[in-house]
Amino acid sequence: MGDGLVTIGGAARGGRNGREGPRPEWLRIRLATPEQYHSVRKLVGRLHLNTVCEEARCPNIYECWGEHGTATFMILGEICTRRCGFCAVTSGRPAKGTEPEEPARLAEAVATMGLRHVVVTSVDRDDLADGGAAHWAAVIRAVHERTPECSVEVLTPDFRGVPDALDVVLAARPEIFSHNVETVPALYRKARPGSRYERSLALLAEAARRRDAGDFAGRVKTGIMVGLGETPEQVFDTLRDIRAAGVEVLTIGQYLQPTSGHLPVDRWVHPDEFARYRERARELGFAHCQAGPLVRSSYHAHEQVDRPLRESARAARASGAAG
Repeated sequence: MGDGLVTIGGAARGGRNGREGPRPEWLRIRLATPEQYHSVRKLVGRLHLNTVCEEARCPNIYECWGEHGTATFMILGEICTRRCGFCAVTSGRPAKGTEPEEPARLAEAVATMGLRHVVVTSVDRDDLADGGAAHWAAVIRAVHERTPECSVEVLTPDFRGVPDALDVVLAARPEIFSHNVETVPALYRKARPGSRYERSLALLAEAARRRDAGDFAGRVKTGIMVGLGETPEQVFDTLRDIRAAGVEVLTIGQYLQPTSGHLPVDRWVHPDEFARYRERARELGFAHCQAGPLVRSSYHAHEQVDRPLRESARAARASGAAG
């Protein structure tokens, strides 16, 4: 296109009106691949790292890699043991075990890119006894040891209720603990058949409880998608549940169908509706809310970590090491 803009996302199919809907103008991104974009891509390839930017076909990859020089790393392989209806990550049976060298490789990437904030996520690894918690902790520690000034945001699975998994992850002292609720409870059976709404809320609530008790110095975060078939009223109810669980940071974005084999887009949510969700989040007391058509869990994540949080988390790590 002459203006350098690309419309993303397929047509809305199977929605309430039963017809395909045109892609709206607000789902347009500026296609730019400057040298920094290619540098990030080469580094990720050289270190044999996975990124959710690529695996989940994130629409913000050009902005994050090209303008900010950041990436969201995906650990524990690229094969997920669950099959969510909205997710582009490959489902199946992962290779046994974990990669012991991965934490060091990821820490090297963070240092080379000069990051002050890094977001790490993973596939679900229900095949592992601890759900991958020990590997998560090793990654957090590796980044902090290699680049002490870099804050770490973890976007973890629910560990399917594995006892002590949260203990292991939080003991490594990430600056932000995040786990996505993803959608409203009425759509879980369709969108997240291997997960439970109550279990996700309970994980977030327990992380928040430990934060309030002084056992965890970071923030608690989650994200949801809209456009899967939920109503605004269901979204408002879900925001209340999330806030009641003690979550401080929230992201809300438009669901985009990654392939024809995934759940169809029910509707394109207008930016004005996102503005209403953002306002409601403020009323409920969230410390920070990113809401918009192209918002994803890690979108502008560095803006959610202020200097006092970095310093308090660093002090907590130092105190733990001294103890």
